[in-house]
Order: sequence, then structure tokens, then C-alpha cells
Amino acid sequence: MSVYSDLSQYEKKIFSQNGEDGITLEIVSRLNLKNSYFVEFGTQDGSQCNTRILREYKSWTGLLMDGTYENKDINLKKEFITKENIIELFEKYNVPKDFGLLSIDIDYNDFHVLHEILKKYSMDIIILEYNAFFLPNEDAVIKYDKYGMWDGSNYFGASLLSFQKLLNKFNYSLVYTEKKGVNAFFVKNIHKDKFNIYDDINKLYNTPKYGKGPRGGHKKDIKKRQFITSNTILK
Repeated sequence: MSVYSDLSQYEKKIFSQNGEDGITLEIVSRLNLKNSYFVEFGTQDGSQCNTRILREYKSWTGLLMDGTYENKDINLKKEFITKENIIELFEKYNVPKDFGLLSIDIDYNDFHVLHEILKKYSMDIIILEYNAFFLPNEDAVIKYDKYGMWDGSNYFGASLLSFQKLLNKFNYSLVYTEKKGVNAFFVKNIHKDKFNIYDDINKLYNTPKYGKGPRGGHKKDIKKRQFITSNTILK
């Protein structure tokens, strides 16, 4: 089967939450990356995260950050991340301006933080958690709250369309979402010819399959908080 075939066959869980490990290894292989540096935040203790596979199987190095955990053996730093401090943290830990892979999972302000990163930094691959409650034609981002944290409801992050609009602006294309509808994968546009489907959100979107809430996702937000569109942020 051609290397350019559908990515879904490569899903495999080793250290990741779902099938992200296999997808990550396949994308890295297709891109033939020489830049073996990663950044991931929202990792908890680092035992189950998207970059452990690269550290242990491919000898990549990089920076991990989490608001609760710290472990110098794997370069995991205890940091509470906001859109105001993310660039300062990258500078503090000497993150290269251009690196291999970024993975984000802070369960709340992901869109806003990623927007700040993309203004200053570039990476070949981005893995992010999208809010799969929203359908592919729905543009929805939570309102920024510097100290906001996920409360277990479906008020978190941003829809896949919102992330696509943000990343298209910075010359990235959507190439995959894993089957449970948790993580999405984007690559720099210079790499998109390595994939037979890219940026077709209707084909690449996956519904949430991880909860008993609306549409198979997390429970309904009883506070009825409002979402905004990405256009109000990207204008």
C-alpha cells in the first residue's frame, strides 16, 4: 500500500491516550524530519503524552511543561501557561525558533496560546486537542480567561474549524484527526503533498467518542458560557 494512503491505518497506542503514537511516527517518517526537537505542554507527569514515543523510540529531545508536575529526568517543567507568558517560557527554556513538533493539551485556552506561539515560532507538525462537540461547519472558541481551567464540561478549547482557520493563516494544513475525536494533526504546507487528504475538514473531522454528553462528548456546560468565533480573534 502506498505511503500516501489514508492515515487511519497507522493509529497505534503505546504511550498516548488513543492512537496518536502510530500517527505521529508515520507523519515524522513521511516528512523525513532532521529537526528532532519537540515541545509539549499539558502533559501531566509525562507518562501518557504525545511526545514520549519520539523521546523513547526516536531519541528526540525537547521541553515538557505542566501546571502540576515536574521531572528533571525528562525535562518536565512545572509551569502554569497563559497567552501572556508562553513566549517568555519558550525563551526561558531556549526553545528553537524552528523545531519539529508541538503538542498542546491544556484543556482550556489552547487556541489563544497557540495563536501567540505561531506569531514567533514555527514547527513542522502540530498536535492539538479540538472540541469535537462542534460540527465541521461550526466556528467556536472559548472566551479567554487567564486563570480558566477545564471543569469537565464541553466548554473548552475550540472547534476544529476554528483551529483550521488559525493554522491556515500561518500556512499549516489539517491532515488527520484520530478516531475518538480528541486530537488533530496539522503540518506545514510545504509537507502537505505527502498526504492524499489535507484540509478537507468534512472528510477529516471525527465526532467525539469519549463521553456520555451531547454528541458523545463531555457533559453539557450548565453555566451556559458563550463561545466566540475565531474571526473575532484573527481579524
